[in-house]
Amino acid sequence: MLRFGCSQLVIERLDPLVNPGSNPSSHMHQIVGGDAFNASMPYQDIPKQASCTTCHFKEDLSNYWTANLYFKARNGTYKRVPQIANQFNDPDNGGITVYYTSAGPNKTVAFRPGFRMLTGDASRRTSENLGKNTQQCYRCFTEPNFGGSMYSPCMDPVLDTDHFPTRPCAGGIRSNIIFPQCWDGINLDSPNHRDHVAHTIGKTPPSFSVVSGQCPESHPVKIPQVMLEVMWDTRAFNNPDEWPEDGSQPFVLSTGDSTGYGQHGDYVFGWQNNSLQIAMDNQCYLRNCTQLTELAASVKNRCNVPDTVGEDIDGWMTHLPGGITAE
Repeated sequence: MLRFGCSQLVIERLDPLVNPGSNPSSHMHQIVGGDAFNASMPYQDIPKQASCTTCHFKEDLSNYWTANLYFKARNGTYKRVPQIANQFNDPDNGGITVYYTSAGPNKTVAFRPGFRMLTGDASRRTSENLGKNTQQCYRCFTEPNFGGSMYSPCMDPVLDTDHFPTRPCAGGIRSNIIFPQCWDGINLDSPNHRDHVAHTIGKTPPSFSVVSGQCPESHPVKIPQVMLEVMWDTRAFNNPDEWPEDGSQPFVLSTGDSTGYGQHGDYVFGWQNNSLQIAMDNQCYLRNCTQLTELAASVKNRCNVPDTVGEDIDGWMTHLPGGITAE
């Protein structure tokens, strides 16, 4: 298992997967990874287009992005909830923590240049009722410094939910988004960015980090399990007097989703050469991988791309970026 932090690259309304070529895209995203990110990313070897990365390993010039989180005040205005460095990733500049998990050496096939995928459904507003097998969840930390629960992601029966927490979280809220483990072995993408990948055989997807399952015949190639993890610093928004008068929770995704069920993640593969395959086959653990080159936080924090949309991302606003209203 690799587990490493990727600092913020840019926050803007661009989505080269769902809205390729559109500037702006429909809703706001937080993006990390290589500086080849832009409104249109053609199917080519991404590392050859990038010159730096915000990720911990120099070889990883992939891009990862998720919808942003906003606080909706009692007066109806919105403010973006900032990200903070995740546990063990100080002093990263916010961003996303990335996991790659394999059952062991020679058990998975690394992605090919041009590969990309999406997981989750931005339009979902109801639970999939998967329990601990949910592929996206929120952890409500009840104590500062990631305190209150030591369960693995999405495994806490009380503090992990597939919807937004309904109470103030003293230590902030953590998001987890898990990608499928099986690939058809042919297509680098599909029209909906999902059909070329699949979960292992079973009535429900496996929980994190169960990666020993069998792939279906339609998608026979086992790929590393990718998971994204984000720490939202909700501490400034924990005053119940600022929450809705009916007592409902005040957070909303940049898509307008006030349930949290529509959490989703996007991935464009960009590891140099066969570096990811080498890491998966040599039992690298967390950030300990002698086959890869580590970057200091001061180096990766300097990597960025210019904001090409030019919207206010930090002020109070009457609507979410793109004119979206919470639903």
